[in-house]
Amino acid sequence: MSGGDKLDFEIRPNLAPVSAADRAALLTNPGFGRVFTDHMVTVRYADGKGWYDARVEARAPIPMDPASAVLHYAQEIFEGLKAYRTADGGVTMFRPDANAARFATSAQRMAMPVLPPEVFVDSLHKLIEIDREWIPTDEDGSLYLRPFMFASEVFLGVRPANEYLYMVIASPAGSYFTGGVKPVTVWVSPDYTRAAPGGTGAAKCGGNYAASLAAQAEAIEAGCDQVVFLDAVERRFVDELGGMNVFFVYDDGTVVTPPLTGTILPGITRDAVMTLAAAAGHQVEERPISFTDWQADAASGRLKEVFACGTAAVVTPIGGVRFPDGEFLIGGGEPGQVTMALRQQLVDIQRGKAADPHGWVQRVL
Repeated sequence: MSGGDKLDFEIRPNLAPVSAADRAALLTNPGFGRVFTDHMVTVRYADGKGWYDARVEARAPIPMDPASAVLHYAQEIFEGLKAYRTADGGVTMFRPDANAARFATSAQRMAMPVLPPEVFVDSLHKLIEIDREWIPTDEDGSLYLRPFMFASEVFLGVRPANEYLYMVIASPAGSYFTGGVKPVTVWVSPDYTRAAPGGTGAAKCGGNYAASLAAQAEAIEAGCDQVVFLDAVERRFVDELGGMNVFFVYDDGTVVTPPLTGTILPGITRDAVMTLAAAAGHQVEERPISFTDWQADAASGRLKEVFACGTAAVVTPIGGVRFPDGEFLIGGGEPGQVTMALRQQLVDIQRGKAADPHGWVQRVL
């Protein structure tokens, strides 16, 4: 079947997979994004034909013509989510339907064809099923899934491509924090912005991340872990970090995050944190936070905690803030109670250790 909302995947097992012994050695310390499983998913698209040729096959390099459209006009989008082992030996994913919906939104913004959500989720299931032995068994391990799509048509010309390739690769991941969760220090960029109104800030496309790298390098040079971007219009209001959304916790228990105005990626972890915080009795607000207010509220003690959130690190406490004219601490630089409680609750839900009243966890195996 091809071109519809459901595709039949042809399974072509890798004839030379990594041996069990070598796989076990790799899984002892996989890091993040450096070790990959034996297989990948590929699905093709052509105008007038739709989606077709869905496969699970041996992971291998992609043959690519030098004139492939993605190399010249950057039509490319991606997602990131994880699969987890459960105590009973099963495997789960966290909110893959939300990733499928965001992938579709990103495609629309980048003038690309929309992959049916059913095909997106099914492609993840198929890859997990064949590469399940690559999921780490340790408590903090997971299998990071990277679906992506790019313009594969061979042409030079500024227009949407007529051919695309959708793929999924997988990478076992260990604990993001070795030795426990540590607060990070962030750099507020004075010169660079991530996205402007009307731009691609709300799409998960590679160009947004490429645009953040110079600012991230500036942050590293300043001795910081991550960069914080201010809005592109007034250079006053906090948007997000280079790869994570940001939250502020005040002395009255209010939890605040910048609103989604088209310049901020609508994070799936962000949405889950807002839901959990509200269920825990916090007043949750989406409203602009200026950098001057951030500074003043930290100095007065009104602002108690700040944290970032995303797929890789889940919830990360922010302990210090640096900028060209100085620096300041948040809550003495230590992880806050609200931050750590939300992190633990989210991690427990993702790994099947806590109740899932919102139906976020999807059983795969």
